[in-house]
Amino acid sequence: MRLQKGFTLALINFWNTSINLRKEMRNILLSFKKNMKLVRGFTLIELLVVITVIGLLSAMVLVGLSGVRSQGRDTRRVADLRNTQNALEIYFNKQNQYPASSDFPTLESTLRAANIGVSKLPSDPLNRDAYIYRYQASADGLHYVLSVTLENVDSQTLRDDVDIPAFVGGAACGDPVYCLEM
Repeated sequence: MRLQKGFTLALINFWNTSINLRKEMRNILLSFKKNMKLVRGFTLIELLVVITVIGLLSAMVLVGLSGVRSQGRDTRRVADLRNTQNALEIYFNKQNQYPASSDFPTLESTLRAANIGVSKLPSDPLNRDAYIYRYQASADGLHYVLSVTLENVDSQTLRDDVDIPAFVGGAACGDPVYCLEM
């Protein structure tokens, strides 16, 4: 009988403990649900504000970089004219005069036919009529002007170029046109 009484007491203690554990678990779950209701995520307004701020920042960066991109294209135009000038000097060393061509496509075919290692002349990065490369040779074949219109009118490069060519061959070299003369 004593065994049965001890067993019954142990069973009652276990039952009470399990009821307390169940109550505590229930309280924990209820408090967790309450906290989850308070922190569900971002509201639509918060998301719209963040997206708007990101859009404005990216627009400002793109506007700021557009000037850098045009400066890069202008730098490439000047470098292309210098490379063409090198090809013309090689041609002059071989032929003792500059090509009599009056435009860039004809100049390219003339230099290619001369077998001086020129297979193609550079073209403008934008390939628009306003920014095409121009070539004008003097009548005696001893001088030429290479020119291109630059996008940045305030470029330092325009201060260092030739604005009035030594010969009159129809080459307009006033700013924003960059000219190389030989």
